[in-house]
Amino acid sequence: MIDTSVQTNVRSKPILPLATKLGPVHLAVTDRQKALAIWQDVVGLDLIEERGNALHMGAGGTVLLVLETGATRPVVPRTIGLYHVAIHVPKRVDLAQMAVRALQGNVRISPTDHLVSEAIYLWDLDGNGIEITFETPWRGSLGDPDKGQTYAVTAEGKPHSGREPIDLDGLLGELGPSPVLAARMPSGTRIGHVHVHVRDLHQAMDFYRDVLGFAGFLLIESFGMGDVGLDYMPHTLAFNVWSGPNAALPPAGSAGLRWFTIALPDAESLAALKTRLEKAGAPLDVVGNDLATRDPSGNRIRLELQA
Repeated sequence: MIDTSVQTNVRSKPILPLATKLGPVHLAVTDRQKALAIWQDVVGLDLIEERGNALHMGAGGTVLLVLETGATRPVVPRTIGLYHVAIHVPKRVDLAQMAVRALQGNVRISPTDHLVSEAIYLWDLDGNGIEITFETPWRGSLGDPDKGQTYAVTAEGKPHSGREPIDLDGLLGELGPSPVLAARMPSGTRIGHVHVHVRDLHQAMDFYRDVLGFAGFLLIESFGMGDVGLDYMPHTLAFNVWSGPNAALPPAGSAGLRWFTIALPDAESLAALKTRLEKAGAPLDVVGNDLATRDPSGNRIRLELQA
């Protein structure tokens, strides 16, 4: 059971339109071939376009990530920045295909059953965190720590830790008796959520919920994590303090998060968000047709209109 004394009730309705989405995530990497060895060959993203030092990676013709080569060192541990970017797949068999690619490439993975989703965690060769997710909301729901419930509850009413190992044999069984292995992710693959390191949970919640306008979902002090979203689980943005309260921004030239993108459906919503940022005194720059800001810990965010 989760101690309710360390759970802060942060639930709220979203200010942002429900059609808001995450756009491309920009990451710095050290080397083109090392990046493609994981993001293309294991994760299974297509190299859609290569422009200068920027590798535009995606699925079904949609760019999901932009990998900028030329970083001079890997991700520096215990700094502000990316914990992981979560790529959500449309079918469970897609998760199985990715597991096979990782196993064939001898890449270490951590398959975890969160009940409301199944996830495979891994890292690129520079230390950028990756989560491949298949959402399974019909299997149960997240518990309410304010009511003394466990992390999750199955559809049959049984408690679930949300951190069980995935049965890999069962997962690989999705491939059928005569598997046809896929080299790439299918159309419909998307950026499902972004999870970042911050210095202070309450500052992050105030910014992501009250300024950016996501719905508050949970903030658990004892776990050191909070998350926000729209009107449904799982979260759209998550944040943790696992790098420590004095975590610094990464040194110049480090691999890691450049920025992530929030794509709004209409100009009115973008203008309203700009007003909230100005009222809060948040950093704000105009970059072409987009806006650029930073959360209180320094994680960079681009705000744009959906294409």
